[in-house]
Amino acid sequence: MQDFLTLLHYPFMQRAIAAGVLMGLLCGFLGSFVALRQLSFFSHAVGHAALVGIAMGVLLQVEPTWTLLPFTLLFGVAVLYLIDQTDLWSDSILNIVLSGALAIGVILTSFIKGYRGNLMGVLFGDILAVNLTDIGLTFLLLVVSVSILLATLRQQILLTLNQAVAKVQGVSVQFHRYLFVVLLSLTVAVAIKAVGILLVNAFLVIPASTAKLLSHQFKPYLIGSVAIGAFSSVIGMIVSGSLNFPSGPSIVLVQFCLFLLVFGFTKLTAAWIKL
Repeated sequence: MQDFLTLLHYPFMQRAIAAGVLMGLLCGFLGSFVALRQLSFFSHAVGHAALVGIAMGVLLQVEPTWTLLPFTLLFGVAVLYLIDQTDLWSDSILNIVLSGALAIGVILTSFIKGYRGNLMGVLFGDILAVNLTDIGLTFLLLVVSVSILLATLRQQILLTLNQAVAKVQGVSVQFHRYLFVVLLSLTVAVAIKAVGILLVNAFLVIPASTAKLLSHQFKPYLIGSVAIGAFSSVIGMIVSGSLNFPSGPSIVLVQFCLFLLVFGFTKLTAAWIKL
């Protein structure tokens, strides 16, 4: 703990804490909808396909963030369009586009000359490497996402429960579906630098799943998901700084342990009530 407190004096650690909290809030908020709408595999596909956007940025010699954001946005919208325009199951479409995009990404990385260590670091992320631009983008996306989804909360709940009912109630189903995919794709893009391609989906799914074990009402569930996302980010950073563990995996490990604790608690509580 003393080592961690010493690290807090450094600007890079302060930026990492700020980014971790903001990403925890953002992923916890959007993840609550992702879990209920069973879109976890969708975000998984977007996260893995992001390797193409990162490789394009390196090849074009520009900051990968500025190629990653538009690529993930276009990829997410294109995948949803394919799902709507074919008779195939959505998981089949996601497997197809995920495999294709990942193959393209690996091929593009083969054209990168010289040391590729920093590029391979995106697999597991490095929250200590975030800069003020990353923090600003995360904060902006958090404000936009919360503003849009809370302003249309009734429509979002109807869409989550039953799309057919939502359409009968006059909700523009397609507009809201594509809008949510845009927000989700951008969230995956900004979170990749912190937790990496392989772990970004856990950042969205685990806090929401943990909150679902604690509450079956939507508003407490939403608040719990956001709180768990932020709390686990801070604790994960403490674990990372104190024990010199990788930052992204440390956060996800804390989220996983919280899930197991809550699962065990709910099972013990249920067994006690039966007695």
